Amino acid sequence: MNPVITTPAATTVFTTVLTRGPISRTDVSKVTGLSSAAVTRAVKPIMEAGYLDELPYGRRTATGSGRPAAPLAVRADREFFVGVKITATELIAVVTDLRAQVRAAEHLQLAGRDVDTVIAALGQVVGDLVEHPERTHSLGIAISGDVDKAGGVVRYSPFLGWHDVPLARLARRATGLATTIENDVKALTVAEQWFGEGVGAEAFAVVTVGAGIGCGLVVHGVLVEGGYGVAGEIGHVPVADFGPACHCGGRGCVEAIASERAIVAQARAVTGQDRLDMNAVIDLAHQGHPAVCEVFAIAGRAIGRGIAAMVNMFGPEKVVVSGEGLAAYDLFENHIRDAFTPQAFGAAGRCPLVIRPLPFEEWARGAAAVSIQTLFR
Repeated sequence: MNPVITTPAATTVFTTVLTRGPISRTDVSKVTGLSSAAVTRAVKPIMEAGYLDELPYGRRTATGSGRPAAPLAVRADREFFVGVKITATELIAVVTDLRAQVRAAEHLQLAGRDVDTVIAALGQVVGDLVEHPERTHSLGIAISGDVDKAGGVVRYSPFLGWHDVPLARLARRATGLATTIENDVKALTVAEQWFGEGVGAEAFAVVTVGAGIGCGLVVHGVLVEGGYGVAGEIGHVPVADFGPACHCGGRGCVEAIASERAIVAQARAVTGQDRLDMNAVIDLAHQGHPAVCEVFAIAGRAIGRGIAAMVNMFGPEKVVVSGEGLAAYDLFENHIRDAFTPQAFGAAGRCPLVIRPLPFEEWARGAAAVSIQTLFR
């Protein structure tokens, strides 16, 4: 798919309307710093391509100036996007419109984790969901681990056991859609940046707690990839010199202490009950089992120190805490905050931690948001 929006000014204008619209040209100019003439020049070809509409005069603008204006708005149904989150057990797939509003969703259980099985399932779920093929050209895939977005390769996904899988190429062959892959936490961060807690923020972070401990960073309005594409991996910040071994090869990492797998393993060890799962561990903690409560306390302190290290280095305006592990968040929230505050340097200790429970469909929506970027890549 060829990008529709091809200049920096057009990209800036379109993303402003996308994230803040309906909004007048005057307000776009104020928000972006572009001249009125530059905004008008940028809008014209995008509108001609059918991606923007001009609403009737008199409707309120995004800033609520009260003056009659002709606000610009994204034409949401101009194009549709597919987003898929791959887990170790299932595919969660959504179709969204141009504003990343979910129009359809489906879960498909995986018969196995091998590449061929997952690709076949991917082709099936995309075929089931796409109702407007003439307006659906892009697929975004979110997957945990070390992802080479530019090359379309999953370098390492610990929960699937994949190494150096050319996922974008295989997915395009199976679905016929231009495919972009991204680390799942970074994809979720893109959705939050454009359509959630991060709208209007120059710098913010998303931290996810669950099967792993992930982090996505936005600095100066740009998602931070880093030289190797793995920037923000606070799950692999060491916080305990003699802590447990981590799958990354390190020791004492936040993830080795505070992931669901780590919490279950520690709870089994302190209780002697080797068949506990995460739900049973949470139940024991809610019942006040002292040793299990201490497992969550240790996990919370590890997460808090990891977040503090990230805040000290990057200075986000806020940290959004999410992930499937929030079902147990009440068990370690205080410990996260108690460890974060003294470890954060100076004024960084005032950085708010915003708790935002999100279902897996939101991760798939994040993948769709990444695919929306193909409009102006």
